[in-house]
Amino acid sequence: MRSDSDPTGTRIRILDAAERLFARHGFDGTSTATLASAVGVPKGLLFYYFPTKPDILTALLDERLSASTLDPTLLAVPNDPVQTLVNLGERVLGDRAASRMLRDVIWHESHIRPEVQAVLTRYRHALHDAVAAALQASLPRSVDLHALRAAASAWAATITARPLEPHRADEQARDHEVVDLRALARVLSAGLLSTTRTS
Repeated sequence: MRSDSDPTGTRIRILDAAERLFARHGFDGTSTATLASAVGVPKGLLFYYFPTKPDILTALLDERLSASTLDPTLLAVPNDPVQTLVNLGERVLGDRAASRMLRDVIWHESHIRPEVQAVLTRYRHALHDAVAAALQASLPRSVDLHALRAAASAWAATITARPLEPHRADEQARDHEVVDLRALARVLSAGLLSTTRTS
């Protein structure tokens, strides 16, 4: 067993191990004893950092699934809403691809665990706000605010949707291709730019 001479490191190791084990065995299939053993700490130390097992899951998702790193000012391209949407899509899909284990935890537990549903709701609201802000910064003129919010919702839903499974054994499952994102971004942008701002 390791000592707890590095509290920050111990907490990160707990979350790292939880991500691996929850992805492989599911939340309910991973005991706190198994998790403590994987981290190399006494079981009681888990509860020092996280009072309950669901708290581990919530912390894992809250800290590793965050839209706060999406800076609309950096992703927005003035007068180019299509490229702005593509930038946002590539960033979110890139983040998702970077952690297949976290993605698996979310997809397997989102219909079962209320903690996951709560984190996903917070994430989607923050993502929607980031998309709306980036879109607004990229538009060459004012548009209808209801249409702007609808476009942001549609884009957020698109880039967070679970990829389709392959139809045949020789096909590979893949996330959205950039060309698909760009085509949809064009449609959304054209519809958005056809509106005028209303009070």
